[in-house]
Amino acid sequence: MMSLLIVLTVLLVACSVVKQSSSQQEMLVYVGSYAKPDAESIFAYRLDEENGTLTKAFAVKGGENPSFLTLDNDRKHLYAVNETTEYEGQKSGAVSAFSVDQRTGNLTFLNKQPSLGGAPCYISLDHKNKMAMVANYVGGNVSAYLVQPDGRLSASTDMEQHAGKGPRPQQQDGPHAHCITPDPNNNFALAVDLGIDQVISYKIDKESGKLERQSAYTAKTGAGPRHLTFHPNKRFAYVINELNATLTAFNYNPQTGALTEVETVPTLPADYTGENSCADIHVSADGRFLYGSNRGHNSIVVFAIDQNTNKLTLVQHASTQGNWPRNFTFSPSGKTMLVANQRSNNITTFKVDTQTGKLTYTGNSAAVPSPVYVQVVPAFPQTPRP
Repeated sequence: MMSLLIVLTVLLVACSVVKQSSSQQEMLVYVGSYAKPDAESIFAYRLDEENGTLTKAFAVKGGENPSFLTLDNDRKHLYAVNETTEYEGQKSGAVSAFSVDQRTGNLTFLNKQPSLGGAPCYISLDHKNKMAMVANYVGGNVSAYLVQPDGRLSASTDMEQHAGKGPRPQQQDGPHAHCITPDPNNNFALAVDLGIDQVISYKIDKESGKLERQSAYTAKTGAGPRHLTFHPNKRFAYVINELNATLTAFNYNPQTGALTEVETVPTLPADYTGENSCADIHVSADGRFLYGSNRGHNSIVVFAIDQNTNKLTLVQHASTQGNWPRNFTFSPSGKTMLVANQRSNNITTFKVDTQTGKLTYTGNSAAVPSPVYVQVVPAFPQTPRP
């Protein structure tokens, strides 16, 4: 009898461990998309990291084209740009705030504000969740908001208009802000403008929600800088250039917010001659590898980062198993990558070899209409199951 009790106890403990392990591997993926005003447009999927499968958990109506999303540090609020060119009679898009149900991860709309420029395509929060910043592509400007205690967004506290144009009339007829993100020390925000080939540094005031221009880096003429990301060491930064299919590594000065170019490298294989438009860029959590997306070549390019010089060495071009990879992201463990393939309406998953940086397709893909943005967080206790 005693031995039977011991066996049952061991089995119960084993089941508990397996259940806990499974729970730890399950993540929730929020997806922003292009959609009509009354359609479901912000989606949530469960990700099983063990095999890379995605299963739909729920979807909400996030307004028209909630293309780019961001969650606050506590996962209590989610913010989305509504990428349109008209809002309430203004030549403007909008930015929306949602509360996040702490049991399920589901979203409840809080409020919406005009973005003060057409086609907002990027939103970020400062690292203390006090201030939201938006890049308006058509408007060619960046705007700022204060985050209220209940998660709602204030009316805009600042708008900084960019000026100029580039040599490519179709894409650079004027300023086109494509990204604004805080630096690791939360003192500056760097705004990337594709239309004028510049990265503009702003000092941020989290109490007043103001942006004060400090300096600007000018890229190669016609490069079309699009997105920027920082290295975990806080001293390196990287920009992916949409129009000339290159990626630039920088040394970053945290005291001044200034960028100093280290080198610029191609994102495409030397023998590729088709169309291409670069999109997103990320560094692995350990800082050893840099990744960028190629739309047209439909690949993720992988580089190894020299930790002393910040020079880049090509590792791989991995097919995204879809068409027009817009944004991509890593799971919190860094062992899984998810890619939003906008034109093929799917999200694909990849295993990440953390020693080599290489990507391997898991064979799993989820059908999602016009996915643009993906963000992965641990699943909530009662996130719906299919």
